[in-house]
Amino acid sequence: QLQLVESGGGLVQPGGSLRLSCQASGFSLDYYAIGWFRQAPGKEREGLSCISSVTNSTIYKDAVKGRGTISRDNAKNTVYLQINSLKPEDTAVYYCAAERRTMSCTTFYVAYKTWGRGTQVTVSS
Repeated sequence: QLQLVESGGGLVQPGGSLRLSCQASGFSLDYYAIGWFRQAPGKEREGLSCISSVTNSTIYKDAVKGRGTISRDNAKNTVYLQINSLKPEDTAVYYCAAERRTMSCTTFYVAYKTWGRGTQVTVSS
């Protein structure tokens, strides 16, 4: 039983911030890398950020670089993605995903096996 549940999305104004959560159930994140992705209607899935399990190494793609922060709390079995300075083009469903990696991570979506169902983020005035 491997399950990821995203939360923290909602309606925010441009310039606002959100902290998205990705909580794992049925397994421990100790040996898993976690990636964050998003998909807007009619668009392809886009990798945003990832964090490794042991070293906590991170990758930030251009979409969130400079305004995004990914972190993990293994005691809570949860990974977070904070995004500041939100823009209307950030509107999308945001997903987290897990893969069995320790020292590194990737934002390439095909590398991931376990996915959450997503949380909607809408940025609008």
